[in-house]
Amino acid sequence: MNASPIDGFHDECGVFGIFDHPHAARLTYLGLYALQHRGQEAAGMVAVTAEGLRIKKARGYVADVFSEEAMRKFEGAHAAIGHVRYSTAGESTSINAQPLLIDSKFGEIAVCHNGNLVNARQLRRELVSSGSIFRTSSDTEVILHLFARSDQKEVQDALLDALRSLEGAFTLLFATPTTLYGVRDPRGFRPLVLGKLGKSYVLCSETCALDLIDATYVREIEPGEIVAIDGDGIRSLSPFAPEAHRQCVFEHVYFSRPDSIVFGRSVHLSRIEMGKRLAREAAANADVVVPVPDSGVGAAVGYSIESGLPLEFGLIRNHYVGRTFIQPIQSSRDFGVKVKLNPVRSVLEGRRVVLIDDSIVRGTTSQKIVRMVRSAGAREVHLRVSSPPTTGPCYYGIDTPQKEQLVAASHSVEEITQFLGADSLAYLSLSSLMASVKNGEDEFCSACFSGNYPVPLFDESLGQRKLFEKTQDS
Repeated sequence: MNASPIDGFHDECGVFGIFDHPHAARLTYLGLYALQHRGQEAAGMVAVTAEGLRIKKARGYVADVFSEEAMRKFEGAHAAIGHVRYSTAGESTSINAQPLLIDSKFGEIAVCHNGNLVNARQLRRELVSSGSIFRTSSDTEVILHLFARSDQKEVQDALLDALRSLEGAFTLLFATPTTLYGVRDPRGFRPLVLGKLGKSYVLCSETCALDLIDATYVREIEPGEIVAIDGDGIRSLSPFAPEAHRQCVFEHVYFSRPDSIVFGRSVHLSRIEMGKRLAREAAANADVVVPVPDSGVGAAVGYSIESGLPLEFGLIRNHYVGRTFIQPIQSSRDFGVKVKLNPVRSVLEGRRVVLIDDSIVRGTTSQKIVRMVRSAGAREVHLRVSSPPTTGPCYYGIDTPQKEQLVAASHSVEEITQFLGADSLAYLSLSSLMASVKNGEDEFCSACFSGNYPVPLFDESLGQRKLFEKTQDS
């Protein structure tokens, strides 16, 4: 079993928008700050001013991109949309940072996107063959070309015309000089919520962004719904044919912040329930429950409650390791993990440890963590995972390795246990995962665990990052 230097799921993207507020840009900055966990590669904002739409975007964290000087260019804005990005389609370059802004025959329009269009490559080829020129390798630009080429007469009609061509996962925010639009695809893969701050409306990926600006949660945008917000208020449109809802279960497993309500349910409570069910399914004869921080904490709490074993923080995370950390020339084989996590010997030494993590992807990081816990004196290490084995890639907005790189796709639990160096390994069953996140009649996408992809794939060989590689000349 070959080890890979890169492991794990990567965050996706987050969107935030606000309409009719004198401090729209600064509130958007704060909203993006709250959503930073959803994407750390790039950040951007388009603000609507009396002089038109103004844009600022770059690679880096929100606090790095938006200096006080940068924010001054947005003074007077009454509306804004913003985006934090982890590239799931297209290269990780500054030109692919969002929002994307164009001036078309319909006037100025900006867009930001959380998701992935499974038919983007096909649409792009058709557009290029009919004369379109692309500036980015992002699937989001396809939407703007479809909009700009529409034969409709009005902005809203052209927008609806473009959206009906899309297949896959798309949560979108659009800003024009007069209107803020929020869009959620018919299956509802990615979250989008509506909030209110005084008379101002807010749209964002998670409720934690509403909390930061003291906005009130109103409701979720429904799958297949478009909301249009302008000077006359808010109106709802339903232009898509109905589809079975397939919300991404991994939002509750890993991506969303635990203090958010996503798909109408507390993420924190979902994770606690996952841990409780994991303890029922996979008990361990042990002394202590230790979470892999931070996403393993909620499940570890649940496991501890159900099992009666004490919960202790035997791994401490360094939250100040950025993307640009430079490793020394001489380093241990586990340096990349050790710089982020440090074991607490007084918690681990001589004890039988139940180690709780949210997922195992390639397995290389888990292997290093198990080794780290053992090196701190743990007598036994029993790894428990609060999701099922990951056996397939995601094509709907999460950057995942391809199938051949997923350890559970080609190895048994016994083989993975041996590779990790653990005394035992157990995963949460798919049925228990679904029961943990159940909220009413909504159904979830579990394709990365089950292989049941709800939207037909136009090219299964493409990973998220490779969607548009080498297509410029194709």
